[in-house]
Amino acid sequence: MKNQVTTTYLEMRSPDELRPSEVTIDGLETRKVRIASPEFNRFLYETVGKQWSWIDRLVWSPKDWDDWVDRDDLQTWVAWLHGAPAGYFELERQEGRNVEIAFFGLLPRFVGRGLGGVLLFEAIRRAWDMGPSRVWVHTCTLDHPNALANYKARGLKLHRKETHTQGAE
Repeated sequence: MKNQVTTTYLEMRSPDELRPSEVTIDGLETRKVRIASPEFNRFLYETVGKQWSWIDRLVWSPKDWDDWVDRDDLQTWVAWLHGAPAGYFELERQEGRNVEIAFFGLLPRFVGRGLGGVLLFEAIRRAWDMGPSRVWVHTCTLDHPNALANYKARGLKLHRKETHTQGAE
């Protein structure tokens, strides 16, 4: 089956454009992973991404995961709600003073509880702490139906869109 998938690229050029979520979540804290843990990043990627068709990294070897996670240009942050991992984001410093929100999402149990806007605000805020001139992210029509609206609500602006066909021939 073939699917048309639209990928939307969004960007923010100034931290002054960042808008907070109006939701507050009691017991939510976000912590940076300070010791590279490829197994933990893989767990987060698989658990968060399963419902959104994240498949690119499923073929990665343990060395691929280690190479991705254990470098100065990558930060992994985990949201904890009352001690349980609720979501995460990966920030990648790139050429040209860019920081990409490489991955962002919630574990299935926490989707639909209002955490997305709060966590995205934190992801963008932490990205700006890395000293970029631009923060960017991409989302597609396979992601959560509210993903694009959440990105725009936090102040990210449309940069470009592209559509391609995905699926078996």
